[in-house]
Amino acid sequence: MEQYGFYVNTDICTGCKACMTACFDRNDLEVPQKFRKVWEFGGGEWAKGDDGAYTSTAFTCYTSLTCNHCDNPACVSNCPTGAMQKDTETGIVDNDKEVCIGCMTCEQVCPYNHPVQLADGLSHKCVLCSDENAEGVPDPVCAKACPVRALEFGKIDELREKHGDNSEIGTLEDSTAANVVIGLHRDASKGGEILNPIEISH
Repeated sequence: MEQYGFYVNTDICTGCKACMTACFDRNDLEVPQKFRKVWEFGGGEWAKGDDGAYTSTAFTCYTSLTCNHCDNPACVSNCPTGAMQKDTETGIVDNDKEVCIGCMTCEQVCPYNHPVQLADGLSHKCVLCSDENAEGVPDPVCAKACPVRALEFGKIDELREKHGDNSEIGTLEDSTAANVVIGLHRDASKGGEILNPIEISH
C-alpha cells in the first residue's frame, strides 16, 4: 500500500493561508468549513534591562494541518455504519456517502477534529484531491498553492528519507490562544501524534 502525506517546513511558512484558501475554493466550502487549517503559535515577552531598555523575545510560527490519513484511523474504527474506510492501495481515508448517516462520530473521535459536516448533512473530509483523478492518485491543490513551497506532498517513505522522521512539535505549556492549546493537548491526551514539522500520514 502506498501512503501519502505532507512535509511542512515551519522555518519558511509565512502563515499566508494560501493552502487553506486553495482547498476551501477547490472543495466549494462555506465559512466556517475547512478541510485544511493553518495554526499560529506565538510566545515571548518584553523584558526590561538594567538600563531601562526593553528587549523583545516574541516569536511566531505557523503550521498547516489537514487529515493525516492515519495508519489506524479512529474515524474508521469508530464509524457505526462502516462508511469511513482506509483505501488499501493509496492509504487515503474517506467515507462512502451512500452509507454515511451524518452522525459525525468520526469528527468526535478524530484527534484533529478533521471531518466536516456539509449542507447535505453528511461527513466530508480531505481526500488529497484524489477524487479529481480517475485512478485515485492524489494531487493536492494545497501544496501547489504554497507560494514559498513550505508544503511538500509525496509518498511518506520518500518524505522521511529526504527530511527525516521527526514528526512532533514541542509542547506549548502557556498560550493566550486557547483553541491552539486545546487542540495540542487533546491530541496528546488521546495518544495522537502531533505531526509537525513533518505532517505525515502514519
